[in-house]
Amino acid sequence: MNRRHPQTLETLTIDGLPEEAVPHFEAALQTVCPTVGYFKDDPTDTWGLEAVRETGVGDEELLPALVLASALSGIEMPELKRAPVEAEGWLARTVQAFPEQEIGARVLIRPSHMPNPVTYGRTVLRLDAGLAFGSGEHGSTRGCLIGFEGMAHRRPRRILDLGTGSGILAMAAAKRLHRKVLATDIEPWSVRIAAENARMNGLRNLLEARLADGWRHRGVRAGTYDLVFANILARPLCAMAKSLSDHLAPGGTAILAGLLGTQVRMVLAAHRRAGMVLERRIDQGAWSALVLRKR
Repeated sequence: MNRRHPQTLETLTIDGLPEEAVPHFEAALQTVCPTVGYFKDDPTDTWGLEAVRETGVGDEELLPALVLASALSGIEMPELKRAPVEAEGWLARTVQAFPEQEIGARVLIRPSHMPNPVTYGRTVLRLDAGLAFGSGEHGSTRGCLIGFEGMAHRRPRRILDLGTGSGILAMAAAKRLHRKVLATDIEPWSVRIAAENARMNGLRNLLEARLADGWRHRGVRAGTYDLVFANILARPLCAMAKSLSDHLAPGGTAILAGLLGTQVRMVLAAHRRAGMVLERRIDQGAWSALVLRKR
């Protein structure tokens, strides 16, 4: 960001969404916004989304993404509200609102603006909010980290993080297990951020961040994995269930997230048909993570 001429930022808000529509509209906003948050309005039992971006950037991509989200959700296009926000003020609020986070019994997320003393008994990850999806605050990310904590004693050797975002899951595995991890994403921005985060955490030689469209990428399909993270969305998870099972070693583990509690049955059914069994379900607010094993 140019300090003499700060970029103009705007907040995009969508209100009144039913629970099942949240993942679709969250994904739509993520196509153009580096940070997206969600909140529930208890009196109306609906959800809202709030995102920040540079003013007007990606308008040509945003409308089709919102139309698709509306079609997938089966609802009319909701109103998209826009409001200007001071760049420096937003950055300051982001720093203040992102404190250290203890997740489960073993992970600590520590923002880069805070001191970094030696912390025993926890895997410390240096990470900043708002760069790419995955700062530890979202229920999906927390569920994945708690699920990993419960199976890390198996010490999987070949690890894949599908849809890595900020790289948080890949870094947690690489740092805890001292194993190499392949971290992939379809967004060039996320791949770059994941690589930068790996360097900041001293994991440059353990985390390979690669641009790839999931199992369609030859380099991803070439491997057989002992552990696969897939924190994406419910419908893509269902669509790739067979590919996941085909590339998971016998007895291997998959940690799936990005789904609401109401979507668990659908995702679980697709993976059971592919020869996988449920080992654990972790609920974090409205979001669920599934720990599966291949028979």
